[in-house]
Amino acid sequence: MTILAVDFGSTFTKGVLLADDGSVLGTAATVTTGTLAVQGRRRGDILDGYRTLRSVLEVPDEAVVHACSSAGGGLRLAVVGYERTVTAQAGHRVGLSAGAKVVHVAAGELTSAGVADLRAARPDMVLLVGGTDGGNSDVLLHNAARLARAAIGGHGDHAVPIVVAGNVDARDQAAAALKEAGRPVVLADNVLPQIGVIAPDSARAAIRAAFLRHVIGGKGLSRDPAFGSMVEAATPDVVLRGVEVLATVEGGGDVLVVDIGGATTDVYSCLTPEGEDATLRKDVVAPLWHARTVEGDLGMRWNAEHVIEAAETEHLLGPGPADESLRAYAARVHERPASLPVDDDERHLDLELARLAALVAVRRHARPAQPTESPRPLANVTTLIGSGGVLRHTDTAGRAHVLGAVLADHAGGWKVPRAASATVDTAYLLFAVGLLADRAPELARALAARIRHTS
Repeated sequence: MTILAVDFGSTFTKGVLLADDGSVLGTAATVTTGTLAVQGRRRGDILDGYRTLRSVLEVPDEAVVHACSSAGGGLRLAVVGYERTVTAQAGHRVGLSAGAKVVHVAAGELTSAGVADLRAARPDMVLLVGGTDGGNSDVLLHNAARLARAAIGGHGDHAVPIVVAGNVDARDQAAAALKEAGRPVVLADNVLPQIGVIAPDSARAAIRAAFLRHVIGGKGLSRDPAFGSMVEAATPDVVLRGVEVLATVEGGGDVLVVDIGGATTDVYSCLTPEGEDATLRKDVVAPLWHARTVEGDLGMRWNAEHVIEAAETEHLLGPGPADESLRAYAARVHERPASLPVDDDERHLDLELARLAALVAVRRHARPAQPTESPRPLANVTTLIGSGGVLRHTDTAGRAHVLGAVLADHAGGWKVPRAASATVDTAYLLFAVGLLADRAPELARALAARIRHTS
């Protein structure tokens, strides 16, 4: 049996052709077609590029296809909760772990202005949370009634789906109000059943189901229903699942992944709590041990100037001529997102931009989200994985320059790994590991081992 794993990205569509023994028969990437149609600038169909990819890889007709997608902007999620530092924060974390880009967080009873702000964020989906089980239900019911009247995204087929994952005692009543108004609703268990306990799995599954049922087809990426039936999950959700598999390979070990993209820098970690962390819940919202954060202002192209701003805030840049050259380079590529380095000087500047994006993103991932919370315990990380085109297309020295800076960031306000090795997912296999994790676990583990052994 031959398997084709496909990732429909906003810029590139990537493919990995696999044999059922775990060997990689080929990898390729093509420009994602049809995505600009979403912005009204060009017509096309996302499957045109997919067919080109199949041709390049010479995929047999009988190959089994598994696919994920972040095309058309991926999954834009808004979280509506009870109290920002408790249920709204829990919902935010669950949304990130489910592969969503959290574009808005509202806490407390929604007002007319709050609904307007929510609508302006243009979410693809709303995660409605609030109250622990048996606790406050008034805010959840108030917000459900508001969302029922608000028509976020329109009516009927254009209505934004709402995942209800709050107080189970009030959940059915909240869902009934939404359904009566014609809103698509998916039910899940409470993301915060009691203070200090965060339960992401049910909500993650519900977000995935709503993404496949309501969002993929609504992006206008393809007129062919085959696209909707092909896509199985949002790409970041799949990658997090791949990281979880990677952490079990060769006896396990904590894993940290930094994915440096053109628009965002995503950080994933899969940790095993030890000692006090394993038995006590000191925080109001306990940490997710398998987690993802997305830094929407840190990107190699679309947000290059924001990388500079963030690095200055972190005191990683100064007034010297080398840093001024980097500022000028960031301004140029920010204006021309499709540009690539043309000489050694620009390649060096590109790696410096990547180094800063990685440093700031990992610091934000590691530090506590709230003053009352604990930092993420990353000291026991044994493997740091780098991903993103800038790392895949540079040499060993360039990769060491970026990832080595993360492992040596002792001034960053977080506990760096004590003894970690660094590698790069040069063949971009991590998404394929995640796609196969629950369908072909042995094959997924074999692919994960290949990533571990990459140098």
